[in-house]
Amino acid sequence: MAMSCKDGKGGLDNGKYVRYTPEQVEALERLYHECPKPSSIRRQQLIRECPILSNIEPKQIKVWFQNRRCREKQRKEASRLQAVNRKLTAMNKLLMEENDRLQKQVSHLVYENGYFRQHTQGTTLATKDTSCESVVTSGQHHLTPQHPPRDASPAGLLSIAEETLAEFLSKATGTAVEWVQMPGMKPGPDSIGIVAISHGCTGVAARACGLVGLEPTRVAEILKDLPSWLRDCRAVDVLNVLPTANGGTIELLYMQLYAPTTLAPACDFWLLRYTSVLEDGSLVICVRSLKNTQNGPTMPPVQHFVRAEMLPSGYLIRPCEGGGSIIHIVDHMDLEPCSVPEVLRPLYESSAVLAQKMTMAALRQLRQIAHEVSQSNVTGWGRRPAALRALSQRLSRGFNEALNGFTDEGWSMMGNDGMDDVTILINSSPDKLMGLNLSFANGFPAVSNSVLCAKASMLLQNVPPAILLRFLREHRSEWADNNIDAYSAAAVKVGPCSLAGSRVGSFGGQVILPLAHTIEHEEFLEVIKLEGVGHSPEDAMMPREMFLLQLCSGMDENAVGSCAELIFAPIDASFADDAPLLPSGFRIIPLDYGKEASSPNRTLDLASALEIGPTGNKASSEFSANTGCVRSVMTIAFEFACESHMQEHVASMARQYVRSIISSVQRVALALSPSHLSSHAGLRSPLGTPEAQTLARWICNSYRCYLGVELLKSSNEGGESILKSLWHHSDAIMCCSLKALPVFTFANQAGLDMLETTLVALQDITLEKIFDDHGRKTLCSEFPQIMQQGFACLQGGICLSSMGRPVSYERAVAWKVLNEEETAHCMCFLFVNWSFV
Repeated sequence: MAMSCKDGKGGLDNGKYVRYTPEQVEALERLYHECPKPSSIRRQQLIRECPILSNIEPKQIKVWFQNRRCREKQRKEASRLQAVNRKLTAMNKLLMEENDRLQKQVSHLVYENGYFRQHTQGTTLATKDTSCESVVTSGQHHLTPQHPPRDASPAGLLSIAEETLAEFLSKATGTAVEWVQMPGMKPGPDSIGIVAISHGCTGVAARACGLVGLEPTRVAEILKDLPSWLRDCRAVDVLNVLPTANGGTIELLYMQLYAPTTLAPACDFWLLRYTSVLEDGSLVICVRSLKNTQNGPTMPPVQHFVRAEMLPSGYLIRPCEGGGSIIHIVDHMDLEPCSVPEVLRPLYESSAVLAQKMTMAALRQLRQIAHEVSQSNVTGWGRRPAALRALSQRLSRGFNEALNGFTDEGWSMMGNDGMDDVTILINSSPDKLMGLNLSFANGFPAVSNSVLCAKASMLLQNVPPAILLRFLREHRSEWADNNIDAYSAAAVKVGPCSLAGSRVGSFGGQVILPLAHTIEHEEFLEVIKLEGVGHSPEDAMMPREMFLLQLCSGMDENAVGSCAELIFAPIDASFADDAPLLPSGFRIIPLDYGKEASSPNRTLDLASALEIGPTGNKASSEFSANTGCVRSVMTIAFEFACESHMQEHVASMARQYVRSIISSVQRVALALSPSHLSSHAGLRSPLGTPEAQTLARWICNSYRCYLGVELLKSSNEGGESILKSLWHHSDAIMCCSLKALPVFTFANQAGLDMLETTLVALQDITLEKIFDDHGRKTLCSEFPQIMQQGFACLQGGICLSSMGRPVSYERAVAWKVLNEEETAHCMCFLFVNWSFV
């Protein structure tokens, strides 16, 4: 009896099922794992190489592979749907709990409203009484109560811990704080969770609820290790541990946080952390600051740190049916905004900033580790995910150390040159130099025994941090000095590097090689290959090419409260996990958090040019009206290894280099600002110009000529309307030049989103960089047909964005774009139903 092909043991031949032996199925499975989609030539080769398959027709082999791919796709889809179903079930439970909380809050507010209404009426009557008793009573009512010192003995600490637990739970699941949804956050199965920020409470507070695929004990272990995921955390010292009768623990902690910029001091906390298990089996970790205590341990003020306050905060971790955990996170702080300059106070008074830096960072770390557990343990670069996360952490931590320059780490300040715009620090401590195997690329050892840091901060106006950071990343030649790059490279023994991988972008002489990214793609770790450095005759000891390990985050302009960072360090040829790193880079912190606009490409794309009329650029004026003055503070820090007798020379060089970078950034920021774009049409060319409208008309006419259908729903419109319709087309449309190495010259909004770039940076991306090997081969085979027939329809596949993210598309169409003289002007691509994988 023949067997059905549904179970993988049969093949279809002339309407009948063909039976395969177990040995043949085993051989086919082995071949499938090597090549799941073999060509006809490869299938014939398989039959020749595997004698056990010699009695099977190539057509049957083809059908077997088709069925096998179908089953694999169905299995993956079923697994995905099961995971989505689990997420939706958990999210539904969270939403029901949130609904119950909101109903309680409504009832509480209704009660308070009635109470205050009665109280107001009573107060109105009482004001008519002018007796001395009323005056005295009224005066006493406004006196601020003075709390006596709290007992910090073991019994007193337990009392504080139980009180902290109750207050934390009232914030996590109760109505103690009025919560509003985090701007830009939409709950759903693919979201990080339900994130809310406080409204009208003391200090700043944020809350999140989410589902993670880790057991509660593992979640607690990760969250307690703050330095591993909280980038701003310098240290957490556990000074005392007290067990409790209910099986919990009380810990006394001292925590230090880095300052985010050179304009503000670092802060520290003296904390009590209480870990216990509730009656329902939930695990709770709650924490608060210890203030005004007696009869117990204390932590005196520490020089260069501002003592901040942690109000009752923590984590509620519940086991989830089917595995994983449901976690509630509450972060509530008073960061002492009066201790920083007034211009920075929005940074310390924004709950959205706290949500991004702490609350959502905790959820992201948990989701990232859960994702790594479920995936392959080794990446394509031969690095374990944990090792890549450690490299990212080292880059961030090294940048923070240089930016803060603590004296207990060996940093001391050098004299200035009469100007205080750039601060120079020097560090000669053995701990800082340990691991730096400093030498020149030709093998001659250097006697570098110091590390010098040049740092500065500047205020930026009217340029979104994400756009500026994207420009700095993709156009390094606009601000960097090749000779100084070569100097830094030589200091860490940079030579020929054995890195290999897919190029995801080539921008101005630099090649970007992806290493890793977080699952939400809010952070990228990559290797930058710079060519042509150290090219002058006197640079004989300098490398001809160098590699930078680079960390890029904050590229999503719609993420309210997040800062943008570009941190990099030269790496040596070995690229070992413990390779010496001297991080440098940029941090851009927005200061106007409630005024973010929505389009991630608004200043560098056609959106600002679509509605140009007699009154000027409407989009630009709307931007100014909606966002006001978008302010941000940029902090720059660059590190250099140097010899002791060369410190003054290197300091002078570093000071001038940072000043030149500041000048370049100011020039770029001015060019990217909407007001400058609207007043200097030449900077926007061909955006909003007749040339852009003409190109849009050529694209639509050529599409209709070759394919016989309309590209746009309504094409009988003026050039300006055609351009607008093309810009807002739901599918990605891109044009590239007809050169030996085609580069992109235009893309609509969907195309820019697909490539994760802007119109300015688009012109640095070559066509071949976005396709994988299969896509390039297909395009090469179809190119003659495109030039001869005028168009070609391409099968669906995978391409890469400029950030290295894989993008799938259902199908694509390529066609020649003809100008008025009927000659080929460029080539256009239409990618249908694209999505990030």
